Amino acid sequence: MVRDKRKLSLFAITMINIIAVDSIRTLPISAQYGFSLIFYYLIAGLFFFIPSALVSAELGTGWPERGGIYIWIKEAFGKKTASIIIWINWVYNLAWYPTIMALIAGVFAYTFNPSLVDNPYYIISVILVLFWLATFLNCYGMRLSAWISGMGAIIGTLLPMLFIIVLAFVYLYQQRPLAIEISSHTFFPSGSTYDKLGFFSSILFGLLGLEMAATHAGEMVDPKRDYPKSLFIAVIAILSSIILSSLAIAIVVPSGTLNLVVGTVQAFSAFFQTFNMPYMTKVIAIAIVIGGLSGVSAWIIGPTKGIMVASRDEMLPKFFNKENEHGAPINTLLTQAVIVTLLSLFYLFMPSVNSTFIFLSIVTAQLAMIVYITLFAASIILHHKKRDVKRTFKIPGGNIGIWLVAGSGITISVLALIAGFIPPKALLISNVASYELLLVGVMIILSFLPLILSKLSTK
Repeated sequence: MVRDKRKLSLFAITMINIIAVDSIRTLPISAQYGFSLIFYYLIAGLFFFIPSALVSAELGTGWPERGGIYIWIKEAFGKKTASIIIWINWVYNLAWYPTIMALIAGVFAYTFNPSLVDNPYYIISVILVLFWLATFLNCYGMRLSAWISGMGAIIGTLLPMLFIIVLAFVYLYQQRPLAIEISSHTFFPSGSTYDKLGFFSSILFGLLGLEMAATHAGEMVDPKRDYPKSLFIAVIAILSSIILSSLAIAIVVPSGTLNLVVGTVQAFSAFFQTFNMPYMTKVIAIAIVIGGLSGVSAWIIGPTKGIMVASRDEMLPKFFNKENEHGAPINTLLTQAVIVTLLSLFYLFMPSVNSTFIFLSIVTAQLAMIVYITLFAASIILHHKKRDVKRTFKIPGGNIGIWLVAGSGITISVLALIAGFIPPKALLISNVASYELLLVGVMIILSFLPLILSKLSTK
């Protein structure tokens, strides 16, 4: 049998899944939970990560058209709902950019000039310069962006995660002092972690991305046989790498001194000081900066596709439909650069750079949960409403299977959404009502715009 070279192999789709999800940005947030982070990730993996992968695979192979989530939700709930959700899907990425850019700025400063780590003017300057530069590069289309993203993800994400895991095992083997207690007692959440429940939606957000790779499931030689295998391998690899990397940070950096922006480099620095390799901190820092830039390159143009499809559906103004000679959605790219610029100003008004990073991370995760609740609901609707549509991959178990898978995803997403309204102590906002009003206000402002734009588009 001659294999079709145009088809994706088991290894290729597995690597696409891993690169789409693995990220260093959320590791310090996870490390805040100490040893109980394993418990949280097992819950997140079982009830959210695996269900989101299965649902995305079925929808992606049933409706592989350009537009992804927009097409799936439109088929289930109609154009208006789809336009609102795809907008939210877009804007939560806009709230994410100032956090990943702050990571890049913070890592560079921590390595070469630590006094700048908490300087909001420095952070904002780096965010604006790098994001507008990334926007400019993406105006030349996806080919350059895709190459940069793939190489950067390996150099700046996968290799540093593997390296810190190895360092942690050596550290444990040498029986050096730990910053956390590892025991059956600390495996389960306790009252001391209550204030950290607000981070749970960020843990789920750190597991997003399989919906991008799932659309490629239909390109495999035998998706029914090979996609579940690739999914199983990717889920194990991703959960293992994130859990072990987060634990590596937790065992050497005490929670009270952990900076959520540069916590990963703090941990590397602690390891390298212990092993008399301080020079390696700068090498890792440069790699992480490359990884952060590649992450932005990977995401900066992807979510704009749904906005462009909604515009062509006349649910958003035609302004968002314009492409340049390179096929890049020029107006959408410029609009998101302006919005990211405005969101970056939060670094001037929040109590600290760290608290701004936390707040924007929570805003991002909360909005993402709304998108995924709708996505899981759409999968149930389409399972019953569009039985005649051929899917090359189907969730096993028929009606019971889809309700168990999508139902668990909805349940855990709703719980995470509720938990997101509990302000973490690290946020430095003691008044719960003020925090909730600010969070709800920002979410409403970011989400309300498509309703206005939808009305304008019909005039």
